[in-house]
This record gives sequence, C-alpha cells and structure tokens, in this order.
Amino acid sequence: MSNSTNNVATFLLEGKDPCSVALRMIDRGHTYGELQSRSEAIARYLEASGTQKGDRVLLLGDNSLFWVISYLGILRAGLVCVPLPPNTASSGLAYILHATEARLVLAQARFAAAHKNLLPPSQVITDRDVLSLTCVAGADVTNAEKVCPHENKKIPDLPEVEPDDLAALMFTSGSTGKPRGVEISHRNIIANTESIVQYLNLTGSDRIMTVLPFHYCFGTSLLHTHLRIGASLVIDNRFMYPEKILERIIDAGCTGFAGVPSHFQILLRKSSLRKKQFPRLRYVQQAGGHLAPSFVRELREALPNTQIFVMYGQTEATARLSYVPPEHLDRKLGSIGKAIPGVTLRVLDDSGKDAEPGQIGEIVASGANVARGYWRDPEESAKCFRDDKLYTGDLGTLDDEGFIFVVDRAKDFLKCGGKRVSCRQLEEKLLEFDELLEAAVVGVKDEILGEAVKAFIVPHGSCADGLEARLLTFCKQHFPHQLVPKEIRLMNALPKNSAGKVLKQNLRLKEQRQEEHVLERV
Repeated sequence: MSNSTNNVATFLLEGKDPCSVALRMIDRGHTYGELQSRSEAIARYLEASGTQKGDRVLLLGDNSLFWVISYLGILRAGLVCVPLPPNTASSGLAYILHATEARLVLAQARFAAAHKNLLPPSQVITDRDVLSLTCVAGADVTNAEKVCPHENKKIPDLPEVEPDDLAALMFTSGSTGKPRGVEISHRNIIANTESIVQYLNLTGSDRIMTVLPFHYCFGTSLLHTHLRIGASLVIDNRFMYPEKILERIIDAGCTGFAGVPSHFQILLRKSSLRKKQFPRLRYVQQAGGHLAPSFVRELREALPNTQIFVMYGQTEATARLSYVPPEHLDRKLGSIGKAIPGVTLRVLDDSGKDAEPGQIGEIVASGANVARGYWRDPEESAKCFRDDKLYTGDLGTLDDEGFIFVVDRAKDFLKCGGKRVSCRQLEEKLLEFDELLEAAVVGVKDEILGEAVKAFIVPHGSCADGLEARLLTFCKQHFPHQLVPKEIRLMNALPKNSAGKVLKQNLRLKEQRQEEHVLERV
C-alpha cells in the first residue's frame, strides 16, 4: 500500500470518474468530483483552524451530502472522526465530548442548535447558517457551503497518515452503562472494505439503497465499499414509510439493499414487499443482529431471484466478520457462515483450545480489520482484545463443515431450573407464531425455577385482541413446561437504537409503558 493510500479518504476517492454520480438523494445527485473537491475543502479548512494530526472531531447528522463530505474531509486532514447518532442525548454528548477532548464539531444545523449549550468553544461547522448559533460563547460557527468550493483543487501539505493511525472512534454501549469508543484505524477500514467488496462481488454498476445510518458501522461499511468501487448510494431517510422505500428501490434501479433484522421484519410484515417486482435487485445484506430463520425463509420466498447474504460482525471488527454464501443459505439456516476473506474465526472452549463440532465455545476473530482496542479503557480492552485477537463475547458451535452457529451472547442466557437457556433460541421459536412482528426475551425471578421467561411481543397486525392467550397456547404446545413464559407483555414496538437494534437493557427496566398488558402464566 502506497503512503498516499494509507488514508481512507484517498483510498475511497482516488481514480474515480469525476462526472459519475456517487450519492443519489431524493431531489438530486452528487458526483465523485463534487465529493472530492468539497471534502478536500473541508480538510483544508480544518487544517487552517489549527488542528493537529490525531485530534478528534465530532460528526453529528443524518445521511446527507454534508455527512459524507465532512467524514471524508476529517479523515483526509489526518484527524479522527467521532460519528454520533443525531438523536444523541445531551448527557451522552457531554460525556463523549469530555472523553474524546474534541474541540471541533461538524453538525447539521438543527442538531447543532439543539445542543448549542454543549458545543466546544473553538469551532463548529454546520450545513447552513443558523441565527441561534451566533451567540454560542467563544465558538466560531461556519457554514460548510462557504468553505466548500465546487472546483477541484489539490490540498498541499496535509498530514500523511500511517496504516495504524486512528481514523474513527465508533462509540457503542459499554458494560458499565457508559459508551465505549472503539478505536478504528485506517488499516482496519481498508482491509474490511476490500474483503466485503470481494465476497459481495460489488462492481461500479451497483446501486445500494441506503437506509442504515452512516454513523453506525454497518451503514459506514456501505459508504466505504460503494465509494471504493465507484458505485452509487441511493440515500433515503424515510424508512418509517416503507412503501416509499420500496418505490425508490424500483425507481432508482437499486441492485442492493442492506438492513438490520427490524428492517426486514417490517418489510415482510408491514409492507407490500411480496407483491412487488424488483427487476434489478441483485442482492440484499442482513447483519446487525440475528434474523430469525422464520423471517429468512419468508425473505427467500418474497425475493426468489435475489441473493440473500446473511452476515455477522461487530463494531470491534470494523464491520464484518463472516457471511453465509447465498447458495448455502437454505441448508445452513440459522448459521452466520464462515469467515470473510482476510479473517480467521475460531470457536474456543474454556481452556482456549479449538472446540469440537457441536461443542459450545466463544467466537474469536483475528485479521487486519480487528480494532486496536477501546479508547482510554485498558481494562475493557484487555478483556476483549488479547494477542491480536478479538474475543467477541458470542458463544457458538461449529458443524462438521466449519459453519458457525451463534448460540447467544455470553450474557444473554437464562438459568431456568438449573439449566442454561438461550434467549435467542426462545425468540426464534416465538417468532414461528405468525401473528408476531417482533419478540424479545429476558429473565425474571422465580421462586421455583430461579429464573423464568418474560416475553415482550409486538403484534403483526393492528388487532391484537386475545393475542396473549393464543400465544400462550402456542408456547404450551411447543415449549418445555419450564420455558413457557411466566409473563407476556404486549408492546407497540420494541425499544431500539438509531440503527434499529433492539435495546434489551431497556426491557429489563421495571417501568413499562402504560399501554402494555400483562398475562401471568397459570
């Protein structure tokens, strides 16, 4: 790798046709030439603001041209991007500002205005002029439009980066309740990008429907892979209206779609997906959590001419660790597949030896995509990152052909009647009841069993009269007695983060919404 392409921004944009469309927004397109010139202008402006290589810069916004040029400009300037969800609470933003010592923020105007009392005292760049921000004490507020010339200019004397220099801090929820910053290097991103491009067989003619947020590692991987090959990203932030997304996939000629389980559950149960034809849709990617086999089967039936890539990864691995080749999906249903190119996955028993087929062990990964550790957290880093390996915390088994099946997170088991029970497997079984859209299982104290099953469910249809009783009958027919839910709670929706992943920690809180209905097991 040449020194010039150590930098992710250069790696993604070099050699592209400046007239080719990179981002397809609802109202217009933006070319590779535009991304190049405007991200370079951002980089030049950041350098002129007195930044030093390795300084952290917060990026706050939804998927947009502003987000993309800001991200590329931050990396091109040798700085460290800290992307955050636009709905980050003030307490979380304050914590991350303090933890990263960030003095610069690039934020869309409406989010900058919402947090104006927290903004650092040196530099704020927004996507437009905001009158309410002019009074931020000590802050220099700049409209990005005024520092982004459209003409293509070369940047002199910007810092060169080394492969292991930090590119991003991706914050995730931590075991202590405070977010942890995963240290992602330029080498990590480049390695994972090249691997994903290879196994998905992506080309410059691909167009990906992008509903995943770029601040989330799965969403960022879509940006990385498609910019790298000169393809297009179709940007649409309206997934709360799934019919509009389906129409856009057809109208924009999308060849790909990517989502987390909740995206596919909604499309399969609350949209006209099954009734539409998608003549150019070559593949879909599913990651970001476990999609129950019942939904995978439904997806295969709904899209019989489309390749389904079921994948597995973690933020600590930049994005991706494994995938199931589509031709093996039917006979390996429920598997996370095998390692992607450049990655080694092992299942290790308690003694650190390779587990035998069928034996449960921890999934351990190694490869150039494995992150450096957690930001300024040596204790947690030592737990998960050892000997250049990532200890994922996921428990799994291997079959005789080397395909991996995740049993559950190490911390997501119940102990019912003295036996360990996987919440994931219980959720899979619940979702075989076709009146459910979503299901999540947690444990509750029980005098006899020690811990009993508590199920949170979201109905498929609008009418849920008698649903709990019907589900309870189903469970009594298909579950061992000790695993029949002690409590069933009906909800309008499961709590999720901005990437659409279920927040089980919220379900464990004692307070529940008033609209929930409880049915005790008899």
